[in-house]
Amino acid sequence: MTKIAYGTSHVPLSPAVRAGDYVYISGQVPTLSDGSVVPGGIEAQTRQVLENIKAALALAGCGLEHVVKTFVILEDARDFGAFNKVYATYFQKDPPARTTLEARLMIDIKIEIEAVAYAPLG
Repeated sequence: MTKIAYGTSHVPLSPAVRAGDYVYISGQVPTLSDGSVVPGGIEAQTRQVLENIKAALALAGCGLEHVVKTFVILEDARDFGAFNKVYATYFQKDPPARTTLEARLMIDIKIEIEAVAYAPLG
């Protein structure tokens, strides 16, 4: 099996790594391309995180339709309803398996999401 890393980051990780037919997306946070945190509440931050996941998936030649599993970390469990409403707009048909938990995050943000996609080569 060949492992291919895609993209670069200012921290020691790859935004996307392909291992065979699977693509692993590192935890994405609600930052813009300049590194600044997107302003707004959980809805705006969820949208930005999912857009960042789409961009990381594109580096490996796949999209949200290939996502089979997500792992969501919310800074505050009370944001679950608002987060879920936005999340559902990105995965309208056959949503991936998902784990969601509440935890303190590394920077002052409301959400982080990692993803696994299944996108067979060739």
